[in-house]
Amino acid sequence: MRATQSFTKGPIYGPLVRFSFPVFLALFLQAAYGAVDMLIVGRFGDASQVSGVSMGTMVMQTLTFVLSDIAMGTTILIGRKIGEGKEGEVGRIIGATVVLFLFLGLGTTALMEPLASLIATALKTPAEALPKTVSYIRICNAGMLLIVGYNVLGSVFRGMGNSRLPLFAVVIATVCNIAGDLFFVAVLRMGVSGAAIATVLSQGISVVVSLLFIRKQQFSFAVRRSDIRLDRKLCGDIVRLGLPLALQDLLVSISFLVIAAIINRLGLTASAGVGIAERVCGFLMLVPSSFMQAMSAFVAQNMGSGERIRADKALLYGILTSLAVGLVMSYLAFFHGRSLSLLFTTDLSVAAASADYLKAYAFDCILTSFLFCFIGYFNGRGWTRFVMVQGIAGSFGVRIPVSAIVSHRVGATLFQVGLATPASDFVQIVLCLVRFAVGRRNDKTSALR
Repeated sequence: MRATQSFTKGPIYGPLVRFSFPVFLALFLQAAYGAVDMLIVGRFGDASQVSGVSMGTMVMQTLTFVLSDIAMGTTILIGRKIGEGKEGEVGRIIGATVVLFLFLGLGTTALMEPLASLIATALKTPAEALPKTVSYIRICNAGMLLIVGYNVLGSVFRGMGNSRLPLFAVVIATVCNIAGDLFFVAVLRMGVSGAAIATVLSQGISVVVSLLFIRKQQFSFAVRRSDIRLDRKLCGDIVRLGLPLALQDLLVSISFLVIAAIINRLGLTASAGVGIAERVCGFLMLVPSSFMQAMSAFVAQNMGSGERIRADKALLYGILTSLAVGLVMSYLAFFHGRSLSLLFTTDLSVAAASADYLKAYAFDCILTSFLFCFIGYFNGRGWTRFVMVQGIAGSFGVRIPVSAIVSHRVGATLFQVGLATPASDFVQIVLCLVRFAVGRRNDKTSALR
């Protein structure tokens, strides 16, 4: 198995799909990873525990997304160096990444521990689920360094064109998480706390096993002890590329947390139902999500070698493939949401609430086929500031206002509140089309000079 791979020559569609497939499997297992918590807690607990896991997971995912997005700066830098034929510099990038995220992980842990209760309260978490949500956040936060290491490993290897090693890490984590959930939740009846402990332990085991496996791999570069240092320039480059994405995802996640707070006012059943719908949605959008991650590395390498046309073709192929699958997922979400939701709960009222919310996601399954591929393409080109701007515009210009207005209508349904998300995605796609057109015009102008 090759540790690095170049995408700058030869066919486009085949290598893109082959690279995307392990990413898809990894995302599938990550979705299963989170779904197992919900499924087992839903089977052995009550609605308050389902809500606690749901709200706690949303908070922790927000933190994880932010740190992973900063790590996207590493993915882009490594992809560029490989595209430029400068693989010897990859070791320094990895060394700087290790030190940077050690500080970020420790800082996040110190910041979140005293804020867990305040955040859970601010989200209008139902009273029955509040202590459970706080417990989940604090336990996961205690293992933040392990969670950070787990996600940074994936960013490094995707930049190298290797999507199999991140898949290997996810397989280990998923198997351990399932075993942990069954032991802590089903056997010891530890509920939400047990699910959180299983999450942290499984990612820690995955990091350790992955590092042992990596030691046996053959690389075209070396990571020396002298490389593991606070290289201000490299750390600055990583942050410069990744921070706009992190800010975008932070604000987008905040917008979803605000929507969750709005929905929490509708009661425990609505809160638990939306939590399950979010889990189901994680599976429905796996294909565009995998192309978004794969596209970043694929495009970064081709732009590094001056192959813009190959990058543009990769975008088209990604959109068409995602759209074909998205139409099927849309059908399942709209017409079979209740059946999908019953996989996670035996409470018929919670399943009905989830199904109602999933109908809105049916439209999103189609729109994200375009949006996610555009985002991956823009990330690969280093246009991360635009990605941040369009994300903020969609979240705070559309998603939050629409959901807030609709929720205050008498007799508002979860389906109506949920329509705020596809409305936001539509606006973001329009912005992406404009940016893509401007970018192509600038590329043609530069080529004529």
